Amino acid sequence: MSTAVLTEPSTVSEAPARRTERKDGWSRRGPLLPALVFAILVTQLPFLVTLWYSLQSWNLVRPGSRQFVGLSNYGAVFTDRVFRQAAFNTILITGSCVLVALVLGTGLAILLDRKFPGRGIVRTLLITPFLVMPVAGALLWGTSMFDPSFGIVNYVLSWVGIAPVDWVSSYPIFSIVTALVWQWTPFMMLLILAGLQSQNTSVLEAAAVDGASPVKTFVFVTLPHLRRYLELSVLLGAIYVVNTFDHIYMMTQGGPGTASANLPFYIYQRAFLGFDVGQAAAMGVVVVIGTIIVSTVALRLIFTSFTKEGTE
Repeated sequence: MSTAVLTEPSTVSEAPARRTERKDGWSRRGPLLPALVFAILVTQLPFLVTLWYSLQSWNLVRPGSRQFVGLSNYGAVFTDRVFRQAAFNTILITGSCVLVALVLGTGLAILLDRKFPGRGIVRTLLITPFLVMPVAGALLWGTSMFDPSFGIVNYVLSWVGIAPVDWVSSYPIFSIVTALVWQWTPFMMLLILAGLQSQNTSVLEAAAVDGASPVKTFVFVTLPHLRRYLELSVLLGAIYVVNTFDHIYMMTQGGPGTASANLPFYIYQRAFLGFDVGQAAAMGVVVVIGTIIVSTVALRLIFTSFTKEGTE
C-alpha cells in the first residue's frame, strides 16, 4: 500500500508533462503537415499507380490488350538485353562524369582558393556552365563543338593535321560524358571550394613550420579534411547525373541504335515510342528500387564518417 501511495503522485505529475510535451511536438510538426501531404500526393500516389501498371500487360497501340499478368513484366525486364546495356551505359556515364568532374573541380577549387588578380571574374566564368540549361548545353556541344563540318573541336584539331571526326556518331558516350563534365564540374568545384575555405589556416601554417612540402600538406592534411566534401560531391553528383535525359535526347537520341541509351531514356523509349506501358512501368520500379538501395548505402557511409569525425 505504501508503495502505491508513493508512486501515484509521481504518475499524476508526469501525465500533464507528457501531454504538454506531446502538444509542443504537434505544434512544431503542424506547419509541416501540408507539405508532407503534398509530398505524398505528388510522389507516392504516382508510384503506387506505376506499381499497378507494372503488373499489367498494356500496349497502347493494341486496344483491349490490357490484362493483369502479375510479375511477368519484371521477368521480361531482367531478361531484356537492351535493358542490361542501358544499365551498363548508365553506370559508365555516371561514373565517368562524376570522377572526371570531381578531379577537375578539385583542381579548380585549389586554384580559386588562392588570391590572384581577377579571381572574382574567373570564379564567375567557371560557375557559368552550371547555370546553363541542360538542353542549351546539349545543343551547344552537339552543334557548335562536335559538329563534323563546322564544330570548334574539329577546327582546332585541323591545326595539327587531324581529319574531321563525327564525334556524336562515332563516340556517342564520350560526347555525352564530355558535355556532362562541362556542366557538372562547377558544381563539384563549389563544394570542394567550400571545404577548402572551411579549413583552419593554423593547421596549414603548422605543417609549413614543420617543413612539410605543399604536396605532403595537401595529401596528409587537406585531403583528409576534404573527405566529407568529396563524399558528398560524389553522392549528389551521382544522384543528379544518373537521371540524365536531356543530353542523350538532344545529342544522340540513344543511338546509334541503343548504344548510348541510359535507363531513363530507354524507359522513355518503351513508354512513349513503343507504347508498352506495362514493361516501362516495371523498368521504372526496378530503377527506383535500385537507386534507393544505392543511395541508402551511400548515405549510411557518409553519416558514419561524420559520426566518427564528430566523436574524435
